[in-house]
Amino acid sequence: MLNLLLIFIGGGLGSLARFGISKWLNPPVGGFPWGTLAANTLACLVLGLVAVLISQKSGISKELQAMILIGFCGGFSTFSTFSMETLRMIQNGQWLMATAYVFLSLLSCLFILAAVAKMLNIKP
Repeated sequence: MLNLLLIFIGGGLGSLARFGISKWLNPPVGGFPWGTLAANTLACLVLGLVAVLISQKSGISKELQAMILIGFCGGFSTFSTFSMETLRMIQNGQWLMATAYVFLSLLSCLFILAAVAKMLNIKP
């Protein structure tokens, strides 16, 4: 039961963080969704760093792991918003922006996880 409560709290905190970064970085209408890109990339950074700590047997409890990895990262990153924003760009004829967004999102998330792993000499 504690595990579920911590995941719930982590998800809420992640969602609030995503909302804040989206309000801060996303343009009001139609521009490039920098906030969603930043949230997804930062969620991968947090996920990678926590995975490193877990792999090094840092003493992070299973409950705290679930709160951060499932709750916070799940609430902070957002594939559904990414997909909706991409579809809107395509529907508005912004094919180049949509393509750039998809590739930039994928590459930035993969890069950040690979960089964390390389810096700390681990295999996630």
